[in-house]
Amino acid sequence: MSLRSGSGPLAGTRVLEIAGRGPGPFAGMLLADMGAEILRIDRPDPPARPQAPDHRLELYNRGRRSVVVDLKHAAGPEVVLRLVERADAIYEGYRPGVAERLGIGPDACLRRNPRIVYGRGTGWGQTGPLASKAGHDINYIALAGALDPLGYAGGPPAIPLNLIGDYAGGGMMLAFGIVCALLEARGSGRGQVVDAAMVDGASLLMTLYHGRRMMGTWSDERGTNYVDSGAPFYNVYETSDHRYVAIGAIEPKFQRVLFDAIGVDLDGITMPVSSVDRTDWAELRRRLAAVFATRTRDEWTKLLADVDGCYSPVLGLGEVSEHPHHQARGGFPELDGIPQPAPAPRFGRTPAAFGTAPPRPGEHTREALADWGLTDDELQTLHRDGAVR
Repeated sequence: MSLRSGSGPLAGTRVLEIAGRGPGPFAGMLLADMGAEILRIDRPDPPARPQAPDHRLELYNRGRRSVVVDLKHAAGPEVVLRLVERADAIYEGYRPGVAERLGIGPDACLRRNPRIVYGRGTGWGQTGPLASKAGHDINYIALAGALDPLGYAGGPPAIPLNLIGDYAGGGMMLAFGIVCALLEARGSGRGQVVDAAMVDGASLLMTLYHGRRMMGTWSDERGTNYVDSGAPFYNVYETSDHRYVAIGAIEPKFQRVLFDAIGVDLDGITMPVSSVDRTDWAELRRRLAAVFATRTRDEWTKLLADVDGCYSPVLGLGEVSEHPHHQARGGFPELDGIPQPAPAPRFGRTPAAFGTAPPRPGEHTREALADWGLTDDELQTLHRDGAVR
């Protein structure tokens, strides 16, 4: 991994980000980490929301420069379209129709640059009866069938932060779609619109379970399946110090090694424990819970350090960067003095870029717009009139 900007497999690719929240900034971080030059178009009047005490702590804004353009000013949209002429891609997260009303929709951008890839990251997508409705991650994953299976039997669905809709199904899919369209444009010379809907992405993540359900090996009853907390060999257990450990011993060879190492009583339990036959699941889960409750989390981690049984301590966010595995891989390098997750995946010949710290809105307005082709006279006029700041 490189800590220098300008490296990475997307080096030389220019992308415009219309500032937003959630999936958009995350997509921008992914592209920037891979070496793309990201120029973020910030609003002069960002919506009220909790702000980090230090802009550098908005970690997913790393790796790009920021300019402030007032898209409601008569000259604002033209500034963006000038930038589009020199860009390879642009993306926004507005509800359908908003970018068009602002004058920076796909048609306007493709007229200026027929090769431009236009990414649209929304919750419901550009079409359908919900396209114009408000929503957040929890709504999109609920409709995608990704929320209902999460949680323990007898309880309500467990909310998985906003990882599935905003980030995995949203920002990551948006970045993936942009890169796919950029590859296609190299051959065709033509750009296109990428409609990245979080409800689609979250649905796609559930593909395996649709298949398992049709096979009859997946139950709609929450917390009763082999990877949803139903199985004793794929679960979390509380330790004596009220922390948790995680085991994922699905395969028989790992079950034998792990169960022997922790000394659980297997009398009357059919081994190996099947991921389909649930006869012994409840009793084995009870016995495993009793065993893991006899030691602290760190005692179990030390005892099982050399046991290849799919065991891990459940770490808190404040502990992750100190784990020896992350340290050995440089998993949390510092950027401007702040440790944060490293770019992923990793490349052998074109290492991922770990560029600049998250910018303040408008921190680079003059220098970045000049780099992207606006003249000094244009910048002075735009700044004087309030179109850029």
